[in-house]
Amino acid sequence: TWLPEEAPNGRGVRLHRAADGRGWGGDVCCALPLPLPSEAVNAIVLQHVATLELEPLLSEVARVLMPGGRLWMTLLNRYSPYRARWQWQGARPPSATHCQLRLQREGLRVRSIRHFGPLWSESGRAGGKALPGLRAVCVLEFEKRAAAFIGPEPVRPVGWRGPLAT
Repeated sequence: TWLPEEAPNGRGVRLHRAADGRGWGGDVCCALPLPLPSEAVNAIVLQHVATLELEPLLSEVARVLMPGGRLWMTLLNRYSPYRARWQWQGARPPSATHCQLRLQREGLRVRSIRHFGPLWSESGRAGGKALPGLRAVCVLEFEKRAAAFIGPEPVRPVGWRGPLAT
């Protein structure tokens, strides 16, 4: 069976790319679309998503995220000098701008974009807080917004409320 023995109690579902590259493993073994109802999840964390799986995954995240729900995404910063430490492994992270535009088309609003980690050294101490856009990791925070209908205006009594002249 592809379901875990016991369902998690509100802790979430952890997924990772399956070893064969087809589908997802973890608490639930599945492929896209995820076996979750639309607008059922209030928080999602994506860590280091590869470019090849990005488009269908972001569409699916937008589908399962409920209105008011949050998405946090971590990406290796492709503009950081630190990329020399991981680029040789074949990693090709998407740009933060591409993810931002793609998720805005899906109805998510950017709440923040932050950069963390070292510029070059392993310790992360070099450079203090200077040059945040060149840090090793970019963290994007999104919120799903939903269009809401404006309700009818309550009916107000019409007429003169002051004392009447006699």
